[in-house]
Amino acid sequence: MSNRRNQLRERLAQLAAQLMAEHGIQDYGLAKRKAARQLGVEDGYNLPGNQEIELALKSYQALYHSESHPARLRELREIALDTMRMLTDYHPYLTGSVLNGTAGPHSDINLQLYTDNEKEFELYLMQRNIPFKQGQRQIHRQGGAKNIPSFTLNLDTADVEIAIYPEDELRSVPRGQADGRTPKRAKLSQVQALLDDVTPALPAIE
Repeated sequence: MSNRRNQLRERLAQLAAQLMAEHGIQDYGLAKRKAARQLGVEDGYNLPGNQEIELALKSYQALYHSESHPARLRELREIALDTMRMLTDYHPYLTGSVLNGTAGPHSDINLQLYTDNEKEFELYLMQRNIPFKQGQRQIHRQGGAKNIPSFTLNLDTADVEIAIYPEDELRSVPRGQADGRTPKRAKLSQVQALLDDVTPALPAIE
């Protein structure tokens, strides 16, 4: 790949990261397509990967939001931890931007739950007067795409996006994140470890 194409790819990643940080965009694909349009690049041509955008987003936040970002990230992780404690019977895992450290002021908290009884979970929320919206989310597996149940919990200071996976997928091993150290998901004790760490950087989690 030529140096010029490398520079364009890097610029696209930086602009996509800026859009995510400043405009609350949480979908990597949407951010990179918007960045491509703004730079006059044909959609699908030499677009950066999600990992490149994630690393650019971390750099952007460290440069432009060094004062506000750590406090907001900690707040979101505390909300995530409290929610996971409430939902411990459903094997909760934290994933997404709150885990990998790229969450901004507009970010949702993303949890994975593992249960074969979606209706029981719905009843659990209703009995505790927790406001929620139901939906579906498309996930991709080796056998192709499929839809799984999803719930959005509307909390005071953040929304919690929950994806419901079958229990037999609980032990599947996710790949690591872009920094090569952090997992794609973290159980309750690992989220607690993030909060116990005095620095905003993520510790290595096995």
